[in-house]
Amino acid sequence: MSGDIGNRLFDEYKDIPNSNFLNCGVAEANMMGVAAGLAMSGLKPIVYTITPFTTTRCLEQIRVDVCYHNVPVIIIGTGSGLSYASLGPTHHSLEDFAIFRAVPNITILAPSDSVELKKCLNEALKMNTPVYIRIGKKGEEVLTKESTPLKIGKSINYKRGNEVCLIGTGTIMSEVLKASKLLESKGISTCVEGFHTIKPLDTRSLKRLFSLFDVISVIEEHSSIGGLFGAISEWRALENNFYNTQVISFGTKDEFMHEIGTQQHARKINGINALNIFNKTLIAYQKRNTE
Repeated sequence: MSGDIGNRLFDEYKDIPNSNFLNCGVAEANMMGVAAGLAMSGLKPIVYTITPFTTTRCLEQIRVDVCYHNVPVIIIGTGSGLSYASLGPTHHSLEDFAIFRAVPNITILAPSDSVELKKCLNEALKMNTPVYIRIGKKGEEVLTKESTPLKIGKSINYKRGNEVCLIGTGTIMSEVLKASKLLESKGISTCVEGFHTIKPLDTRSLKRLFSLFDVISVIEEHSSIGGLFGAISEWRALENNFYNTQVISFGTKDEFMHEIGTQQHARKINGINALNIFNKTLIAYQKRNTE
C-alpha cells in the first residue's frame, strides 16, 4: 500500500492485473484505516510512504485502528530522520521513535542498510502484531553481511573493542563506524554495537556493555528526547545501576531545523556526524582516564 509518493519502485507491481498493490492516494490516515481492516480480514498489509506522512499524519489511526486492535500491519517509513533535509521540517522525521515507544503493541525497527532491511522485513512478516520499520531514502552504504543473523530485540556487534563503546541505530551507523575508525587512529580500542530494534530494547546487551565500558556514546538520527538514548536512560534509571558509566547523547536538537541543505550538512549542524562523535567521545575518554 502506498500513499501516492510517485516512486518508480513499485511500477512493476502496479502493472500486474489483480496485483496486491494499492495506491491509496494522498490520504494516509485513510490508508492506515484500510490497512487495519485488511489485517482484521486475515491479510498482512505493508504500508509504505515518506516517514512523516506514514507516522505523525496518521497517528490516531495507527494508535486506535492498528495498535489497539493489535493487528499485523507493517508500517514502513522511508526517508527517515534527515534524509529529506533539502525539503525542510515538513519532511524531517525526528520524533517517530519517541511517539511509537509510548504506543502499546508496536515493535520498532531501524535497519542500518538494505541487507538489514530485508532481514527485518522477513522477521516482521512472521509476526502477527504491528511493526514499524524506519528506513533511509536510497543509496545508503551497505554495512552488514548477508550471513549475519538478525533477531528482533537483539543487538548486533559491528566491531569489537575494550576502551569505549559506540551504540547506534539505523542509517546513522555509517557515521558511527567512521567515528570508530577515527578513535582507533588515536589508539583507542572501540566497540561498535548496532541496535536495529528500539522496542523491545535489548536490555541483556545493555547490561553487558554498561558493565564493560566507562564511556558509552549513543548515536541516533532522531531527537535527543525519547529515542534510543531516552530508552537507554529509562532502563538505566529502573536498573538503579551503572551510574559510573558516562553516557553521551548524539541526537538532533530540540528545535525545528529551518536551514536547507543536504543530509550530511544537516547531520553536521546537529552534531551527529562522524567528526563530532569522535571529538566528544575522545574528550570524555581522555577525561575519565586522567581522573
